[in-house]
Amino acid sequence: MSVLVIVQARMGSTRLPNKVMKPLAGRPLIEFLLGRVALCKKVDKIIVATSTNSNNKPLLDHVSQLGYSCELGSENDVLDRFAQAAKKYEAETIVRITGDCPLLDPEIIDACITRYMQSGVDYCSNIAPATFPDGMDVEVFSSNALERAANEAISAFDREHVTPYIRSSGLFSTVNLENSVDLSVLRLTVDEPEDLALVAAISANFSPDSSFSLQQIIDFLEEKPELVSKNSRFMRNAGAINGTGQKLWQRAKKIIPGGNLLLSKRAEMFLPGLWPAYFHKAKGCRVWDLDNREYIDMSIMGVGTNILGYGHEEVDEVVRQTVDLGNMSTLNCAEEVYLAEKLVDMHSWADMAHFSRTGGEANAVAIRIARAVSGRYKVAFCGYHGWHDWYLSANLANGKGLDGHLLPGLAPRGVPETLANTVFPFAYNDFEGLQSLVAKHDIGVIKMEVVRNKGPDNNFLEKVRELATEKNIILIFDECTSGFRETFGGIHKKFNVVPDMAVFGKALGNGYSITGTLGRREIMELAQETFISSTFWTERLGPAAALKTLEIMEREKSWVVITETGNKIKQGWASLAEKHSLPVSQWGLPALAGFTIESENAMAYKTYITQELLAKGILASNVFYASTAHTDSELDQYFEALDPVFATISECEQGRDIKYLLQTPVCQSGFKRLN
Repeated sequence: MSVLVIVQARMGSTRLPNKVMKPLAGRPLIEFLLGRVALCKKVDKIIVATSTNSNNKPLLDHVSQLGYSCELGSENDVLDRFAQAAKKYEAETIVRITGDCPLLDPEIIDACITRYMQSGVDYCSNIAPATFPDGMDVEVFSSNALERAANEAISAFDREHVTPYIRSSGLFSTVNLENSVDLSVLRLTVDEPEDLALVAAISANFSPDSSFSLQQIIDFLEEKPELVSKNSRFMRNAGAINGTGQKLWQRAKKIIPGGNLLLSKRAEMFLPGLWPAYFHKAKGCRVWDLDNREYIDMSIMGVGTNILGYGHEEVDEVVRQTVDLGNMSTLNCAEEVYLAEKLVDMHSWADMAHFSRTGGEANAVAIRIARAVSGRYKVAFCGYHGWHDWYLSANLANGKGLDGHLLPGLAPRGVPETLANTVFPFAYNDFEGLQSLVAKHDIGVIKMEVVRNKGPDNNFLEKVRELATEKNIILIFDECTSGFRETFGGIHKKFNVVPDMAVFGKALGNGYSITGTLGRREIMELAQETFISSTFWTERLGPAAALKTLEIMEREKSWVVITETGNKIKQGWASLAEKHSLPVSQWGLPALAGFTIESENAMAYKTYITQELLAKGILASNVFYASTAHTDSELDQYFEALDPVFATISECEQGRDIKYLLQTPVCQSGFKRLN
């Protein structure tokens, strides 16, 4: 036999279950596709290759009734499924077609076969790169190439997707068939309900004729452009495209250590190899990447900086006016005075404010002042407080002092060894542990997050306050993250416990750089007796943005809105977990919520969630930072997309192998050097 077409199909689609049997122009989708493939002039035989899973019986029965052979093989090792089928039929040339491309033009199949034959290569396709619409994908390769790939390919991704090893290993000669016009953005495949609606509309237009060409489809859609909008937000190959952002990320890692300036935004923390990495535009709770793809941000919202959403018109207008008037001069900006008065007025215990531009800077300023006041340099801390030497020195003793404080694996390289045993961690709600540190060391400063993953138990905060007062220790609350999430100001106001100093950041400027350190007068005035100074702490944009942000927060009671939104998210996670019998734990403030699937595959599941939701135009992982821009509409879209993902993860907990579903390596956890 010369040319064998193998149509890869199964019933168990994650995004659109049983899609191959969905009705299309009065008959099942798989039948519609096989009828079009049968029109090819250069094909000797057509078979369907499915898996041994019993769910595929309706597909098997229907294909057999149509008179086509149906071969069964591995559910996950599709490469082996193909190799066994090709061997059985002694095929010299194999054509791979997937069962979700019912509109595939037989002339394109013939053209690809012709190109393969004339070129004398091992592999020919029209997808590397793609210039035909998604859904017109054809791959042609030799039986020898298939057999070698089946013997040599190791990765689960290569074996799940059949041909990546042939295309990418460099061991085979390849050629690509290109269309005269790049139509790769047009989606004619069927992975989502929206895809099925578009394909159904096209087939219904030509019914009962099923032999229409790609050009006829294009002509029809030019007359009905509204139809294309049904599925245009979905990416080709369910997110597997390596877009402009990812290409730029690869360049960035060569010239910027780590690729960027913030660990939390590294692509490897989300979806290695596929995360868009860079944005072109951000507005409300939506982000557009460098290829102008639009996403709903159901993730970290600028790492918690944008409580009012991206590009808030009132805040941005103030910034534009400030730019027009001038941002820097020899003289000072009045806005920093107004902002200091506003923050002090919001916190009755505070008398003075100091401003900087980043959370790490503000924390370092607070520690410097507190040490100057107490005259003692040892610090007991709980939580995450930045990157400066004073904090990383906690890892000089045993390398694990920071493991329980957000970022495990931080190496204190470059931190002077003389700082060892100057900073000591304690666990949240472990008052006895803190007491022990104070008794054992000459602690002058206690620095802690008021709350992160869970709230205080057994009057923990009150006890810390009493201990600090009794021992004449400066108590600093780090509110860089928690500030303005549940109160208008610091979350310590909710618990009625006041610090000696507090640090604010992130949400204070709704995306513009401004952080503040508040304190009692007798403490803050010591800032004049130790050198703390920086040119760009005096720029004008940050204070101007902060003043307008605070005005809008107070007017709209933003902390109430985002807490309600966060509670809806947490309730939704709990409902899905119960529906799919998944062991899910939740943590964090409602407005800074997160969940963990309690499994040894937790990080793989997190990666899979990001992968699948990205394909549906949603930026997501296992955390959600709420903004006032998030509405019930975005939440509904999010949970509609997350539901089938949880269903698949439930299958994995019952034995299905998650590694065969991942298109990338598992995402990074904690700190890890990038090569």
